[in-house]
Amino acid sequence: MNVPEFQRAKQRGKKLTVLTAYDCLWASLLDEAGIDALLVGDSLGMVVQGKTTTMPVTLEQMIYHGEIVARSVKNALVIVDLPFMTYQVSSRQAVKNAGRILKETGCHAVKLEGGAQQSKTIERLAASDLPVMAHVGMRPQSVRKLGKMSAVQRDEDQLVADAVAAEQAGAFSVVLELIPATIAQKISETVSIPTIGIGAGPHCDGQVLVTPDMFGMTGFKPRFVKQFADLKSTIFDGTQKYIAEVQNGEFPAEKHSH
Repeated sequence: MNVPEFQRAKQRGKKLTVLTAYDCLWASLLDEAGIDALLVGDSLGMVVQGKTTTMPVTLEQMIYHGEIVARSVKNALVIVDLPFMTYQVSSRQAVKNAGRILKETGCHAVKLEGGAQQSKTIERLAASDLPVMAHVGMRPQSVRKLGKMSAVQRDEDQLVADAVAAEQAGAFSVVLELIPATIAQKISETVSIPTIGIGAGPHCDGQVLVTPDMFGMTGFKPRFVKQFADLKSTIFDGTQKYIAEVQNGEFPAEKHSH
């Protein structure tokens, strides 16, 4: 998968699948399973680092995790988030930092939060041959302004304008987060670039979820997340079995010894 193939999927009517990954283990597993794209999201601040928002994540941390993921996959498109305050100051800052990410990680593209308000930055990135995915609707880096992570965005005119502006500026795709399905459908029918939904209904051109959420590992169960497996229970049960067998002398058995 590469950026042009990702874009062509919409014209071919193929629904795109995207999941997050932050390390070699998960990246290689999801890639082998056939995922179209892996997002190294600044959600690692919450999922990996245990923080309450994505805002503290640094550029160096994104590069560290991005390089691991990009090195670990053979087929999936790898997209790395530009973290908070690494692109908002100026388009020059954005080009410099996005360039570092692509150069130092080996990923295929970057993602930034914003649409119309970031159109000049998106245009500058695209003109510098730095593929960029936009992100409209609920923007986690704007949580202080929006109030909470679960704030559904309903301003149809603004949301459509954001997506159109992102496409016109040169974004190859756009994430639609926490917006009504009817608005997401209108956006998907309006723009020619793929729309990737999270909490935006079934009419987007693809879907993205935070991997630990969909496997039931975080306990985070918003309406838009479907739990496709219960790995938390599997890991919990396996760990308790290991503890019991070590304590009662069952493990290691003779067959586990040299």
